[in-house]
Amino acid sequence: MSMSLIVAGVDVGGSKKGFHAVVLQDGAYLDHFKSREAGAIADRCRRIGVSIIGVDSPCRWNNTDGARLAERELMKEKIWCFSTPTREIAEIHPKDHFRWMLKGADLFECLESSHALFTGDSKQLTRPLCFETFPQAVACVLAGKIVSAKKKSSIRRDLLIKSGLDTSRLTNIDQLDAALCAITAQYFAHNNFKTYGEALTGLIVVPRRTITSPTPRENLGWRG
Repeated sequence: MSMSLIVAGVDVGGSKKGFHAVVLQDGAYLDHFKSREAGAIADRCRRIGVSIIGVDSPCRWNNTDGARLAERELMKEKIWCFSTPTREIAEIHPKDHFRWMLKGADLFECLESSHALFTGDSKQLTRPLCFETFPQAVACVLAGKIVSAKKKSSIRRDLLIKSGLDTSRLTNIDQLDAALCAITAQYFAHNNFKTYGEALTGLIVVPRRTITSPTPRENLGWRG
């Protein structure tokens, strides 16, 4: 008797919004939950038996000015995203603009003991893993084209439904984005994914499908 595949996706917010997680079992909705504490999210994923976790937050900090390699590669495909700074810049920002990235870093640290960060090594695929993903990029891949980020709630819900997911219990954009991260974890678990970037500054994982007919700057917006 084969074991069920349980995967999760996590949308990361700042100190007030916190984390939203969606869990899938064999590709179907299983659960969703939220917390302001990274440790609580990691512990619940472990208790449920989640094997693969996709996280909407940078898994590595930049080591120079400008965008990370993964972000530059996405933007070459007209998938516009926010550039990740160095950790030092994130920590001293006068308006705490990068707090959500710092919270994401906390989550990756909390997951480290049970879910190794995917670095592109195929030998890792036999154990529980976590990785960075990006809902706008996932939405474009699932749609097969560049989609607008301005109407992301309706577009992303429709794409999830077309992917066969029951979204009736997902009531806000944070849960929808977490579901897109979980869908990516499902693709990842079946070795059907592609990556942007490199291990040093972090890989961004998306499903392996083809994006056609790009419309430049149609999806310009903040990460999410």
